[in-house]
Amino acid sequence: MTLNNRVMIGMSGGVDSSVAAYLLKKKGYDVVGVTMRLSSDETPEEKEITENSIRDARNVAEKLGIPFHVIDLQKEFKERVINNFISEYMKGRTPNPCVVCNKYIKFGMFFDKAKEFGCDYVATGHYAKIEKDENTGRYLLRKGDSDKKDQTYNLYNIKQEQLSRILLPIGEYEKEDVRAIAKEIGLDVHNKKDSQEICFIKDDDYIGYLTRHSRKKIKQGDFKDAEGKVIGHHKGIINYTIGQRKGLGVTFGKPMFVIDINAKDNSIILGDNSDLFRSELIADDVNFIPFDFADMKEPIRVMAKIRYAAKPSEATVYKIDDNSIRVVFDEPQRAITKGQSLVMYDGRTLVGGGIIQEIL
Repeated sequence: MTLNNRVMIGMSGGVDSSVAAYLLKKKGYDVVGVTMRLSSDETPEEKEITENSIRDARNVAEKLGIPFHVIDLQKEFKERVINNFISEYMKGRTPNPCVVCNKYIKFGMFFDKAKEFGCDYVATGHYAKIEKDENTGRYLLRKGDSDKKDQTYNLYNIKQEQLSRILLPIGEYEKEDVRAIAKEIGLDVHNKKDSQEICFIKDDDYIGYLTRHSRKKIKQGDFKDAEGKVIGHHKGIINYTIGQRKGLGVTFGKPMFVIDINAKDNSIILGDNSDLFRSELIADDVNFIPFDFADMKEPIRVMAKIRYAAKPSEATVYKIDDNSIRVVFDEPQRAITKGQSLVMYDGRTLVGGGIIQEIL
């Protein structure tokens, strides 16, 4: 099937997606700009942030001479991303909402919307690259040229059919180069600050957000040591993350760290820093890109990350079933956290990833 050259690009109003749109038009694509309205704003300040972003995206589209639309995905975003975020925290886990959003919204429903606009391709301002392996015929997701801005970690769920229709124009650029291009072509967003980590929590107060939106009451509970002895009381499990030392609200005469969160009895387990180092985990909801997971017969060697900011470490991956893997690191990893994504690489190529379910 011959694809057209019409591409729908997600425009956030920031410099990355704006320059991505410019580069696509420069290459001859028929570009349609779209901003997704995702979260329901609660305060006048939040509404202003959203409207300013839409205004910036619309102004860029006008400057580039491309059509621009705003699509409302608030209902879908709440069902897929926000509800999952709240549910995971209430289970004592630490989710990554960007991974969920990319899977179901930005590279899921966005494709459906693209078809409505007659677009065979979609594009974003992610710092990553897509290349086709001519030997296998499969599309590969590779790190962008900017190591500082690489965003492949959050993209491991993309499927082959999607990869064949995704364009990532700024993958070969450094952030400074992207800003320079924006300034050169006269875009006002050339010096706009990068967006915050969780887009739907605009004041960065995720504890306050969870408190307001969870249907379950945030209850105080017990701090326990590794043997189960009660050694203090906490303010509610949403206030703590694995590896945390500061802000416990209780002094113990020596440094104590959060080593586990037990939502079933509403307890926080504290221990020494050494208790945080583990070598094995189980992850599920797995996706592999260079090959089909169903075809994996033997263990594979990878460089794996247990969170976005972690350094990749050598590990062996064993298949458990068609949805889960056991990962054994050569060296113990600090503060492996349930709910985070385990993402695997071979050099600059993203091999795949999954959600951490158990620490062994």
